[in-house]
Amino acid sequence: MRILKFGGTSVGSAERMRSVSALIQSGEPKIVVLSAMSGTTNALVQIAETLYQNKNKEANALIDALHDKYKQVVEELYTTADKKKEANSLLTTHFDHLRAFTQDLFTIHEERAVLAQGELLSTALFQFFLEENGIPSVLLPALNFMKIDENEEPDAPYIAKQLKVELAKYPEATLFITQGYICRNTFGEIDNLKRGGSDYSASLIGAAADADEIQIWTDIDGMHNNDPRIVKNTYPIAQLSFDEAAELAYFGAKILHPSSVTPAKQKNIPVRLLNTMEPEAKGTTISAERVGGSIKAVAAKDGITAIKIKSGRMLLAYGFLRSVFEVFERYKTPIDMITTSEVAVSLTIDNDRFLDEIVAELEKFGQVEVDKEQTIICVVGDFIAKDSGPGLRIFESLKEIPLRMISFGGSRSNISLLIDTGNKVEALTKLNDGIFERNKANA
Repeated sequence: MRILKFGGTSVGSAERMRSVSALIQSGEPKIVVLSAMSGTTNALVQIAETLYQNKNKEANALIDALHDKYKQVVEELYTTADKKKEANSLLTTHFDHLRAFTQDLFTIHEERAVLAQGELLSTALFQFFLEENGIPSVLLPALNFMKIDENEEPDAPYIAKQLKVELAKYPEATLFITQGYICRNTFGEIDNLKRGGSDYSASLIGAAADADEIQIWTDIDGMHNNDPRIVKNTYPIAQLSFDEAAELAYFGAKILHPSSVTPAKQKNIPVRLLNTMEPEAKGTTISAERVGGSIKAVAAKDGITAIKIKSGRMLLAYGFLRSVFEVFERYKTPIDMITTSEVAVSLTIDNDRFLDEIVAELEKFGQVEVDKEQTIICVVGDFIAKDSGPGLRIFESLKEIPLRMISFGGSRSNISLLIDTGNKVEALTKLNDGIFERNKANA
């Protein structure tokens, strides 16, 4: 069994859907996980926002525009009149459902149902295309087996049990199509795995099905050694460990959702990142195997806020850090980086929703300084404490960049540096020249 996940750009048009159908027609059993067509989730978010504001006329106009876009896809995707009629009937059902939300009170529960429409549409339209072309397949509703618990975390035992129940209904089938991102919550309501959650869906399904491999198909040929949107001449990394991939995903590599590595790692299922535009490219393989002695990649995470708490009471005081962390726990705000001294602790957060409340509580401990518009630069590789080379090359490359914080030692896979966001482009470029260009020269 293989799990193949295709992102929004991979199913973003009739042409792309045809390409995906060609990629999935090998003989081995597989579950194909689809995202919403590119642009759809953003459009649905905009529709939901207007409904929250009771701008029903504007919401209806947005719904009509999205409906028209899908009508065009139907016209381009199918060749027979019967299948076009069937697909347009499906569109009418879904978009009438969306229009119904303009007639009543709109809450977060309705919002989740609105956001689910993208995946429900993409999978149904793709299934119709397979049917029209005589490709045997089964549409497997994710809402029948994907579930989150009261903490909004995936209910892995339930998913595994119910997925087996669903698959057992079709003992002769080898090709299944299902939705990414969407699920049910503990109340049975439609919910989701948050943005980017189709990767997470694929990994959860792979773990539940004890798959041999999970493939994440996007529009780029694997995870790159640096941000290709900023730095020229980047290249895909052939091999990463689970830990290295998780660090890169969390700290800014957009190709992979950060949560999606964990289920695969727990079941030791290799994950391959592949390119639908260049299916022959090798991409990136993520597995338990570690290749040491080198820096693999650099990623950057923006939107960081640095908080420094300075207090004379810290000196030799046990329990101080616990009290500080409890403040962030109360406001459910994760901490990315932390450094300490005898009289101060500096840390970073990427969610400043409760920043004012957090600062107010921290001021009870001492003087608080806040710096916004910061960026974490994450340098990932298989670092060994006795190896002096990587650190030297990193800091030589950044000798002209002011460093706000440095974190190393918590993981053998990551050295993290905090800089002002205004210096990000220069920092990534200098790291590329100082690390990867030197690697090429020494190769």
